Amino acid sequence: MYIRRSPAHPPGTELNLAASFIGRQLNLTMPRLLRLAGLCLLITAAVLSQSACSARGYLVRNIADELAGQGQTPEDDVQLAREASAFYLKLSESVLRQTPGHVDLASSVAAGFTQYAYGFVAFEADRIESRDAGAAQKLRERARRLYLRAHQHAMTALETRHPDFAGALAQLDPVRWPRIDPAEVGLAYWAAASWGGYISLSKDHPDDVADLPLAIRLATLSWQTTPDHGDGAVASLMGSFELARPGGSRQQARVFFDRAITAGGGKSAGAYVAKAEGLALTDGDRAAFEALLRQALAAAAARPDLSNQVMRERAQWLLHSADDLF
Repeated sequence: MYIRRSPAHPPGTELNLAASFIGRQLNLTMPRLLRLAGLCLLITAAVLSQSACSARGYLVRNIADELAGQGQTPEDDVQLAREASAFYLKLSESVLRQTPGHVDLASSVAAGFTQYAYGFVAFEADRIESRDAGAAQKLRERARRLYLRAHQHAMTALETRHPDFAGALAQLDPVRWPRIDPAEVGLAYWAAASWGGYISLSKDHPDDVADLPLAIRLATLSWQTTPDHGDGAVASLMGSFELARPGGSRQQARVFFDRAITAGGGKSAGAYVAKAEGLALTDGDRAAFEALLRQALAAAAARPDLSNQVMRERAQWLLHSADDLF
């Protein structure tokens, strides 16, 4: 487990990772699935051959490349993505354990577990909270475990590429903090986003909440390297962290959220939802809250990819729940 402990800090406000978590769900098209099946058969043959080790290693890397590419395939059917996620995540996780330094696959797996936890588990907990608090709590515990699983996969990959990465991240002296390459920005982002999700569901675990400064530090590495990564996903995460950290600036959080909206070309529904929940809701500004959510719906209509469709559902649910929230 790569989560390191830092001196205790007072718990911050609950993180809103809405803009960050849903963006790379898979879509196993038939040609890609057939290619993947073919590669699996070749691995079986390689294992039975005299040159099994070298052939198998080569083919496993090819499967890792193929699975990582699936995370980039567009999909706008939320239910289909949910149904396919379990197969994709289990298969990808198995291959990743054999190729722990594969940046793209590690990023895809961490993204998948984080997105699944947020979009399909924690969100369901929010929706049923009012009628079944016990079931909602069980779902949040499951989401918490999924966030941790995502974080560990991402950190394992970072540790493989940068030995003692977690140790360097925990250093008090900024000069000793780790550095990441541009190709690792997505991996570091998902490591930080999943860590944030885990902490946000750890209110009864103060030792985990105390790790918030390290999660922020990790997100900052991505921000400093590529601030507009993921159509503003990094900027939005920085905004959520700014609101969560003790003494955080709401004005700075607003700057981050606005940067996220701009980076996404106004077509990232999650950026609007994050700003609505992170700022307008806590300010008690219902007019701004509803206006931002309607902008999220417009963004989802303009670009109906999976990320926006998931955030469309959340925006609609929040609008429907406005009377209870204000």
